[in-house]
Amino acid sequence: MSGWRIIYYEDADSVSELYDFIESQDVRVQAKLFAWINMLEEKGATLTRPYADLLEDGIHELRIKLTGKQVRILYFFCYRMYIVLTHSFVKTTDKVPENEIRKAKTYRDDFLKRFTEDKLKEKYDENL
Repeated sequence: MSGWRIIYYEDADSVSELYDFIESQDVRVQAKLFAWINMLEEKGATLTRPYADLLEDGIHELRIKLTGKQVRILYFFCYRMYIVLTHSFVKTTDKVPENEIRKAKTYRDDFLKRFTEDKLKEKYDENL
């Protein structure tokens, strides 16, 4: 097992925008998305371009090409061992849109208000 744990951000109603996006894709696309997410889980902060990049203020992007589309999954690191995947979008401009970065920061703020390190360990590490 790697030292990193992947968490899909869920809002207060337990809805994960990213998980729903992945579930809406066909099986081959899902396999590719999960392969990239697994690579992020294995490499963590050492995963760099062209696979991942730091955008700003601790928000990172996982850079995936799917059937000609540039898909981005935004994420952040927290509590030394967790990578929280916030959401995804299809990139259609040269730069990542500021509103997508703001959305990731909003999700991060919400997540960190609701989860201390102890709460995360209790919720996500029960099977370790």
